[in-house]
Amino acid sequence: MRSTEDGTRAHHAVVVGAGLAGITAALQLADGGVRVTLVEGRPRLGGLAFSFRRGDLVVDNGQHVYLRCCTAYRWFLDRVDGAALAPLQDRLDVPVLDVGSARGPRLGRIRRNAWPVPLHLAAGLAAYPHLSLAERASVGRAALALKRLDLADPALDDTDFASWLGRHGQSARTIEALWDLVGVATLNATAPHASLGLAAMVFKTGLLSEPGAADIGWARVPLGDLHDTLARRALDAAGVRTELRTRVGSVTRAPGGGWHVGVDGERLDADTVVLAAPQRETHDLLPEGALEHPGRLLEIGTAPILNVHVVYDRPVLRRPFFAALGTPVQWVFDRTDASGLKEGQYLALSQSVADDDIDAPVSELRARYLPELERLLPAARGAEVRDFFVTRERTATFAPTPGVGRLRPAARTRAPGLFLAGAWTATGWPATMEGAVRSGLSAAGAALSALGRRHEHPLEEAA
Repeated sequence: MRSTEDGTRAHHAVVVGAGLAGITAALQLADGGVRVTLVEGRPRLGGLAFSFRRGDLVVDNGQHVYLRCCTAYRWFLDRVDGAALAPLQDRLDVPVLDVGSARGPRLGRIRRNAWPVPLHLAAGLAAYPHLSLAERASVGRAALALKRLDLADPALDDTDFASWLGRHGQSARTIEALWDLVGVATLNATAPHASLGLAAMVFKTGLLSEPGAADIGWARVPLGDLHDTLARRALDAAGVRTELRTRVGSVTRAPGGGWHVGVDGERLDADTVVLAAPQRETHDLLPEGALEHPGRLLEIGTAPILNVHVVYDRPVLRRPFFAALGTPVQWVFDRTDASGLKEGQYLALSQSVADDDIDAPVSELRARYLPELERLLPAARGAEVRDFFVTRERTATFAPTPGVGRLRPAARTRAPGLFLAGAWTATGWPATMEGAVRSGLSAAGAALSALGRRHEHPLEEAA
């Protein structure tokens, strides 16, 4: 190990995995004065939030959004100098188009005003046309009950969200048109399959913490510009050595302390290792005794997300995005400008809870979704489809099922110098970009503390 100018030994950390969790951990460790090597098997950074080329288009593998309450991801954007490329709405405003109504397609909006919580949503809820007056009143009562829940209560993790909603007067229609409209997109699960603890965290933090908490932000450029290009620039500037197309085969204790990381037939010596890989890969790399119950990592389920991409020869959508009811289509985003398309319009459909569609042939998905888009968007009925393709993430997120909380490990393991990061760890958040960044901050913070390095936690500083 090399020494610093004052003669002290320069600690070396190896971070395994260069998704948002690994990038964050590497940046924080480097900012704390640690020499860092970041190792990634893919040829790019960014994990499951990345871009690729398809002809002249730059395509995101899936549509990703964040909220104003996502303070960790907002820190990440600032840290890589990308905040201006992924701006937030001035105020929450979600167009919701219902095509299942007997009266024909009907547009409603989930929106807020500047009033204090919970009045900031009251006017929008009162005008929401997809619920009856009684259903809207019941939502208000349930929201107040939700606000009273203690997120630290472990019993919430053992209950499913649908049962709790039912006990608080929520009809099937209310769950479909409001609770699942938000929950499916943020949890990647419907209410019967979602932990009350995680669902309560999403709704309390996003909708009931402060008026602007749920304002939506998304990248106006390809995700690769943020999570690969700008992230690489930030890592280089911080002095992080980044190794792509590099597989880690083993993590073992060094005889005199520290760690040996086996990399493509070679060995990296490290004082600290952060495993920022998916849970199954992490399980396979864990040295014996690092976790009391390592098998629990394999019990954390996964859930798929399908993205449907359609390029039309003309504009068919006038707004940047909308959500849908009464149709298999969930959320639709205009990705024309971000993709570099010069003529026509490019729409991306984000389909969470996609178990029924994830392995369907493209021809079948085309036959299913193009007519639905024509139902939703009359202008699409006469438009030519110039391209239709899908991207599939079969293990896009961990499954937020009841009981998952007890399976998610903390950042610190029982092995000195070994830490875990990833959205699947015990962040308190579902599998989001926010959760991934938070996990990287937690792992790096724990590692720096163990090394005796003074450091500031960005979220504590912001608070």
